[in-house]
Amino acid sequence: MTAPAVPKAVFGTVGALAAFPLRLAAREVDRQHGQLRRGITRRTTHVVFGRTLLPKAGLTKNGDSEIERCIVAQGAAGRVLLSENGFLRLLGLMKVPEASSLSRQSLIEQSRLSGADLDLLSLFDAFEHDAEPYSFRDLILARKYAGLIAGGATWGAIARSVHRSGPVASLTAKSLNVGSQHGRADAIYLEGGQSELDGQLLFDLGTAGAERDDTLEELFAEAEAAEEGGDHDGAAALYQRCLTIDPSDAIAAFNRANCLRAGGHAADAAHDYARAIKLDPAFVEAWFNLAGLMSEQGREASARRHLQKAIALDKTYADPVFNLARLEFDAGNLLEARRLWVRYLELDVESEWAGVAAKGVQFVDMQLARTAG
Repeated sequence: MTAPAVPKAVFGTVGALAAFPLRLAAREVDRQHGQLRRGITRRTTHVVFGRTLLPKAGLTKNGDSEIERCIVAQGAAGRVLLSENGFLRLLGLMKVPEASSLSRQSLIEQSRLSGADLDLLSLFDAFEHDAEPYSFRDLILARKYAGLIAGGATWGAIARSVHRSGPVASLTAKSLNVGSQHGRADAIYLEGGQSELDGQLLFDLGTAGAERDDTLEELFAEAEAAEEGGDHDGAAALYQRCLTIDPSDAIAAFNRANCLRAGGHAADAAHDYARAIKLDPAFVEAWFNLAGLMSEQGREASARRHLQKAIALDKTYADPVFNLARLEFDAGNLLEARRLWVRYLELDVESEWAGVAAKGVQFVDMQLARTAG
């Protein structure tokens, strides 16, 4: 099979992949002249939602809601949202199922499954197809899922459950029910005494290096959790372990730098920002954060250079424009500060910083008028 090209696409992952090692996927993306990174940056064009998100979300009270908010936010940012299977099909690593002709709207009307639930279940590969056109088997599954939801199940419970029994399409011939002989009302199980589908099992990759990938993904997830919980030193140590396993991970270096900075280790943070930039010279957030660190240390010339680089890399990134304007203003370069504030207002007209920029423009105009008078 000839793989479709994904030149210049920048893929970011939310959650680890269940069906394919990230390392191998990154190699294939690179072969097709794209990039694959953990997490999401400003350059991300496609977001892949890993199915390992599902069992973790099921263990927390608001887990599914957090996934939904992330999906909405990434869609609103204009990024292409992909399921694992959709990602592999885009790369040409998985065949597209045949006999598909149903539109999304037709599937909704015939199954009475809501559009929101259809999209969420599709994004976690609960259907034969990950997007329209759907197949007749997808319609059968949609009707089953609609019945489960009417019986009290959630899209998350269904998505966590369907992959345990084998290929999703095989569920068309099986009877699914809400409830559990183990007392969990939101679980899905196969009728007839077969094993409960609680969604905790992942695919057996059977791929060389899979154990290494599993360890790396677990470490990265643990590091993210520690960082989110405010344990900056612990998170930095975990990110360092990730970098020991994969020294080419610019995101891990960037995240470690952020943690070191938050923990008061400025010199080490600067080193890791520089490492992230060396690994990915177009990593605009790393340039911006390093500029902020330089500014905090009173190294204005270095901060200016890094901010200028960030602006050159991403002309729609408002934050470095604002910070550079403020830096120029403090240095007495009023005309340049005004130009940058005007540019900032072209990018942001609603935030509180836009109000500050507008006042900055007014102040410079007043100063220039006084000088002229």
